[in-house]
Amino acid sequence: MFGKSFHQAFVLVLMTCAGGTAAAAKDADTVLLGGNIWTGAGPAATAMVVRAGLLEYVGDDATARTYIGKQSKVVPLKGRFVMPGLIDAHMHPLDIVDLPVCDLDSHPVSLKALTSVVSTCLKKYAVPPGGRLVVHQWNYVAGNQADPKHPTLRAALDLASMDREVQLLGNDGHHGAFNSFALAHAKNAHGQIVGLSKQTLATDFSSYQKLVGVDAVGEPNGAVNEDARYTINPHSMMYVEYDKVYAHPEWVSQRINRAGLTAVTDAMADPAGMDFWDKLSGSGRMTIRANLAQFYDPERFRVGDGPVDYGAMVAKAREIRARFAANPLVRANTVKIFADGVIEGNPLSNPPTLPNGALLEPLLQPRFVTDSSGRLSLAGYVDTQSAACLTERARASARSDDEIQSFIAINGFHPAQCVVSRGQLQHDASVIMDFAKQFHTAGFNLHIHAIGDRAVRTAVDAIEAARAIDGNSATHDGLAHVQLAHPDDVARIGRDHLFIAYTYAWANVEHDYDMSVIPFVQKVAGDDYSALHAPNSYYESNAYPVRATLDAGAIVAAGSDAPVETRDPRPFYNISRALTRRIPGEPALNASQALNIQEALRAYTVNGARWLGIDKVTGTLETGKSADFVIIDRDPIQLAAAGQPERIEKTQVLATWFQGKPVYVASQH
Repeated sequence: MFGKSFHQAFVLVLMTCAGGTAAAAKDADTVLLGGNIWTGAGPAATAMVVRAGLLEYVGDDATARTYIGKQSKVVPLKGRFVMPGLIDAHMHPLDIVDLPVCDLDSHPVSLKALTSVVSTCLKKYAVPPGGRLVVHQWNYVAGNQADPKHPTLRAALDLASMDREVQLLGNDGHHGAFNSFALAHAKNAHGQIVGLSKQTLATDFSSYQKLVGVDAVGEPNGAVNEDARYTINPHSMMYVEYDKVYAHPEWVSQRINRAGLTAVTDAMADPAGMDFWDKLSGSGRMTIRANLAQFYDPERFRVGDGPVDYGAMVAKAREIRARFAANPLVRANTVKIFADGVIEGNPLSNPPTLPNGALLEPLLQPRFVTDSSGRLSLAGYVDTQSAACLTERARASARSDDEIQSFIAINGFHPAQCVVSRGQLQHDASVIMDFAKQFHTAGFNLHIHAIGDRAVRTAVDAIEAARAIDGNSATHDGLAHVQLAHPDDVARIGRDHLFIAYTYAWANVEHDYDMSVIPFVQKVAGDDYSALHAPNSYYESNAYPVRATLDAGAIVAAGSDAPVETRDPRPFYNISRALTRRIPGEPALNASQALNIQEALRAYTVNGARWLGIDKVTGTLETGKSADFVIIDRDPIQLAAAGQPERIEKTQVLATWFQGKPVYVASQH
């Protein structure tokens, strides 16, 4: 690590006059010398010259020295690696700041431990009877082991409180869990409090059946996902503490700069939160560029039980776009829609909760067992075409509790496992298509969340149909995540030159996570790596198809999705995983889909700038562009060439510069 001289160079920014050149000097503001500069646009350089926030020269030291005048600041880079400011094309910036809230920080905990944590938070934050505790960053896929006293999430949360609402926010933004007191306050479409129960799941909330976990007798087990959460609390995807964030808007910029980022897409910009961006940019402390993907839920723009009022949505989006039209750091010409949710199920539930993302093929019904240590294993599959299941699906009425237990005793599985499902789209396909057409015609770029292969297909269908109507294929339309894509749709994504924000840290092998996805998607015999990741199997071949989409013609960018999994945007962790597709010490997830180091760096710079529409301003280090760059403690290109890509994830940001000024400088190492 670098010592005191580096820190002082950026805190004091040494003012040096080069003797003998003063008469011919061009009086640059800052001259940076002796670096290892990856420009993203051509040959490497060693020096940069900054004037009025722009790069006046990028090249060799000798030429750069001719720009040094009496007032120039000279910064010795001492061989350190410099690259363009990083660009995160999919994150939730208002949620990444560490605030004083109850936070599980994604640590896996058992249901027993969960009761203890929630009880402690209720006391710490003095939640009164009738109040609500929101628990952030709950790891829904690891931990959560049950025991006789804590058989379900609901039971565990009830042991913490029966007179205050307790809500767990999944660290993916799609899963949630509630105690009985909260479930009892669920409101139906008419605003009436009817509660979430076995009865109301068959009546008022029948459309949410796939999104609510149930126990062995059909009562909600506490798990409530996606839009079903809004029946209890409308603030259930990301939970911004607006009052705290508004008090210090610069904290958002500072957190982003600390990661080496100088531009981001707010991938779910709530119209209610637009004052934040006015406040930040008006403060004079905005040290990032922001692309706002305005978020409108079509279901909240329905006229009663009638059609979606697209006109009202588009009018509001146009108003916000115009609001920021003259702001050089904020753009609002993109809109966001969810094509589906996520494709993780819950194998620890009885019956197992199916994934709710949208799949092309019917989901399988695996049978799971746990040993005495709580380790999960696969015991086989339910034959959904068996006589027992055919009879079950033909029943006109729900089974009683005694009938459920009798069915289990006879057949060895829960009758709910006779359900045949392909998951579900977040909205009816026609709504997604109409949303895309309306906004595309109004000149907005489309940013579509798509996880499952059916969601990816629907999203591409919507973009292609929208482009066909207005004849505009130059828009910066793209997809986020693309966890699973059919090869036919990979080809279409490439042909349409769509942008994709991959979160590379998710493309790996992790047993607990894999058990929540793969057995539901494809039939496997066993639960070890070789069974879950058989070569040429559908999931292994088509999960996070980064290389395939890039080779097909897509523009591959990068999006951390922070605070999902972690509030840290961790760009270099993602860059490392883009190269390895594995957790150190574990096998890779289809290594043929990996990027090389140049491609990974371009995803975080050049391609991100193209997607955000700021590539004429930033994204590369070239003459005339903004002096947005990051200085780091190691050379990722050299590490990749030496066969040590895993070391890239430990990269430390030493300094981040924005518009020619240092906006973050690391403390002494």
